[in-house]
Amino acid sequence: MKKSLVAAVLALVIVAVAQAAPLGMSTPSGQAAQPGQAGQAPAPPKKEIKDSAEYNAYTSALNAPDVQAKIQGFENFVQKFPNSAFKEDALEFLMNAYQQTNNLQKTIETGKAILQVNPNNIRALALLAYFARASAEAGQNPQQNIADARTYGEQGLKAIQTMTKPEGVSDDDFNKLKTQTTIIFNGAVGFAAMQAKDYATAAKFLQAAVDHEPPTAESLHNLYPLAVADLEQSPMNPAGLWYMARAAGFSKANAAGYAAITKYGRARYIKFHGGDDGWDQLLAQAAAATSNALPQGFAIAPAPSPAEQAAKLAATVDPKKMDFGQWELVLSAGDAATQEKVWSQIKGIGVPFAAVVIESSKTKLSLAATADAIEQKHADVTVTMTGPIPATMMTKVAVGQEVQLVAKPDSYTAKPFMMQMVEGQLIAKKEPAKPAPKKGTTTRRKTTH
Repeated sequence: MKKSLVAAVLALVIVAVAQAAPLGMSTPSGQAAQPGQAGQAPAPPKKEIKDSAEYNAYTSALNAPDVQAKIQGFENFVQKFPNSAFKEDALEFLMNAYQQTNNLQKTIETGKAILQVNPNNIRALALLAYFARASAEAGQNPQQNIADARTYGEQGLKAIQTMTKPEGVSDDDFNKLKTQTTIIFNGAVGFAAMQAKDYATAAKFLQAAVDHEPPTAESLHNLYPLAVADLEQSPMNPAGLWYMARAAGFSKANAAGYAAITKYGRARYIKFHGGDDGWDQLLAQAAAATSNALPQGFAIAPAPSPAEQAAKLAATVDPKKMDFGQWELVLSAGDAATQEKVWSQIKGIGVPFAAVVIESSKTKLSLAATADAIEQKHADVTVTMTGPIPATMMTKVAVGQEVQLVAKPDSYTAKPFMMQMVEGQLIAKKEPAKPAPKKGTTTRRKTTH
C-alpha cells in the first residue's frame, strides 16, 4: 500500500469537513443547517457555535494562508475550546495538516486524539490502521503495531457499517471514502492475521481488500499476501496461483522482487500441479489481464494422487531400477496389487546403495536412504549386517556419515515407511584417482647415499 491511498483518504477529510462544517455551524446570528438528502440515514444532531470568539477562532484557522498557520490555528482552537462541537472537525484538519508536513508522530497523535472524541471516526481509524501496518512491515515495534493494525482495522470495518454521509458531501466523495477506507481496514486485518499464520482469516480479509482495489501496481501490497495466504492453507487454494501471477506482473520493475515472487509461485504451482508445465502461460495470462479478479472458470489441474503416481511408476519403471524414493512411493501409496508387483521383484535381491547413518551398532545400521529422510534426519531403512562390523570400520559408520553398502530387501512397513534389509555388507568407497603426471614431466626416484 503506497502513501497515495492514505493521502487520498486524508484529502477526503478536507472535502468532508470543509464542506460539512459551514453547513452544520450556526453563526452568532443563528444561521440554520441545510437538511440531509432523502433516503439517507438520519443525519447526526446539528452542531452549533454560538460564541463569537469560538466561531472566529475556527474560521480563522480554516482560512489560514498556509499549512503551518493552519496547524497553529487549530492547535490554539482545540486548546482554547476543548468542549467545542467542532473539536472533532478541527482535529481532522489538524491531522491532515500534520500529514502534509510529514510529521508522522504528530499525525498519529492527532488521530488518536480524534478517537477520544469519536471512537468511530473513519478517517482517523484508517490513518492509524495504515501507519500501524506500515510500521510493522518496516520492523518498528512489530508486535504492538501488528496488534494495533488489527484493532483499528476491525473497529473501522464496524464503523463503516453505521457511518452517515456528512451534509454537503457528494455521493461520489462519500463512496470514495468508504471504498478507500475499506481497502485499508481489510488490508490491515488481513496483514495481522498473516503474521499469526491464520491463513484462512488472512485470505478472507485480504480478498475483500483486493476486491475493492483498482488493478494498479498499488494493489501488489495486498495481492501478494493474499496469494501467500491462499497457497499456504491446507489444502492449498489454487486461486492463490492467479493472484501470485498478478503480483509478479506488477513487480517486474523490481528485479529482485520479481525473482522472489516467481520462484515462490513456481514452487507452489509445482506442488499443486505436479510439474511446471503451464506456469509460464499463467504468468503471461495474468500480465495481460485488465483485472485482478479471478477469471471465470479459472482452474489448475491438480497433481495425480500418490496412488495414481505409484500405479504409473509401477507400470513404466523396472522395479530393480527404481531408487529408494520410488520404492517408498509404490510400497506406501500403491494399492495391494501394485505393491505386490514391485515387492515380488526386489525381495531377496542384493541392492547396492548409499545412505546416511542415523544409528549404528556392530550388527545393525539405521539409515536414511531417501532425500526426505536425509533432510529430516530420520531412518527409513534398517540393515542387519552379515556379521559384526570390524572395530577399525566403526568410524566409517558413525552417525551422520554417508555409507555405501549392499543388502537384500526382506520386509517393509508401509506407514510410516520402513524397509528391513538383511545380509548387509559395507562397500569400500573408491579412492579418487591420482592425477596423471603433466605432459613433459618425469617422476624422480628418491635415492639414498
